[in-house]
Amino acid sequence: MLWTSSAIAAATGGAASADFAVSGVAYDSREVGPGDLFIALKGEHTDGHRFVPQAFAQGAAGVIAAQPVEGPHVLVADTAAALNALGAASRARTAAKIVGVTGSVGKTGVKEALYAAFDRAAPGRAHRSLKSYNNHVGVPLSLARMPADARFGVFEMGMNHAGELDALTKLVRPHVALVTAIAPAHSAFFSGEEAIADAKGEIFRGLEPGGTAILPFDSPHCDRLLAAARPYAANILTFGRGQGADVRATEAMRGATGTLINATLPGGQLTFTVGMPGEHWVSNALAVLAAVEAAGDDLAAAGLALAEMNGLPGRGRRLAVPVPGGEALLIDEAYNANPASMAATIRELGHEKAARRIVLLGEMRELGEESADFHRALAQPIEAAGVAIALLVGEGTTPLAESLAGRIEVEQCADAATAKARLAELLRPGDAVLVKGSNAIGLGRVVETLAGDIV
Repeated sequence: MLWTSSAIAAATGGAASADFAVSGVAYDSREVGPGDLFIALKGEHTDGHRFVPQAFAQGAAGVIAAQPVEGPHVLVADTAAALNALGAASRARTAAKIVGVTGSVGKTGVKEALYAAFDRAAPGRAHRSLKSYNNHVGVPLSLARMPADARFGVFEMGMNHAGELDALTKLVRPHVALVTAIAPAHSAFFSGEEAIADAKGEIFRGLEPGGTAILPFDSPHCDRLLAAARPYAANILTFGRGQGADVRATEAMRGATGTLINATLPGGQLTFTVGMPGEHWVSNALAVLAAVEAAGDDLAAAGLALAEMNGLPGRGRRLAVPVPGGEALLIDEAYNANPASMAATIRELGHEKAARRIVLLGEMRELGEESADFHRALAQPIEAAGVAIALLVGEGTTPLAESLAGRIEVEQCADAATAKARLAELLRPGDAVLVKGSNAIGLGRVVETLAGDIV
């Protein structure tokens, strides 16, 4: 039991039509399962109240609604405000150690790795945001889903405008607040990376008394983040490769099954393997260790959890795709993209032993006036990685296509469906293909179609 109707009513200021208890919370009617609480949110284009019958048909135990409905429900004035209040009530009742994670890149991977570390140390007692539920709706939903007896909670927080993280972090109230990295992302809404760093630094404002701020030592914006953290953090930990980082990789050796890392921490040293490939995962792993150290949890268990990490859907998952005569390797990075993550994953492709290396890249959105330059700059890592064929989707990729013309085989495709069909024609046994682009381009559907029953 996660919530009773009386607890929901007390948290939201609503009135319960009947006694009921729920074991889960959802606001998307398609995700409602038996025993869930369905929150009928009103959006710009639809009204969740229309889907109340569907929610009950799928087994919902109760509903939060802003108008009377057929079935057990809690009647409130505003369902969005009720969701926020339920999240706040969940945070108020827990004794869990709470970690908040943000950053331009890496936040979902770090969140998942932290969850794996905490779950290994306290099986069944760790909780985290699912998917990328990191906005003004996803964060309170993730809080509302946290069991009252959880020992650890890990919450991803995102933003694309200044002020958004300020509100989210004050709802989450983390004991540990972590910034993974600062890079051009949503830069159409900011004057530069300094402004992005300032917006990410808002996460420290919600720190609980005695809390710890964790930030990237190697970032050119480290000092800016330090200044943002100092008024709110009792402790500050930095992570990185540079001399002076509190959690530092003194050695990182790439192997067949991952990267072996020797790390120094304030309390000693740790040698461990991170199963996810790539230099960016060295940084992510150090951030995880810093957060585990700050939370007072088991560093050895964290090292074991990192060794067991493998690709997440849309974020590094590796799939063997059947093609005539054999198999090709598909690297699924389709969830989203910005200049830093694009360059990192393309460099990683260059380490793959393959008959041919192929990239299927969608344009990167929300980059503002520098979009053409950011796309054009990807030509260098593509060539350095020994890519043989580049399939590009979206008008924003035109500067990249022009830069690559005459150097490698390059094609621009009208849409994701066209790119999928072309890729299916091109793939041969032994090929390795990286699929990555902004979410709106829809390359995730390409992965689903090519992978078939594997997904």
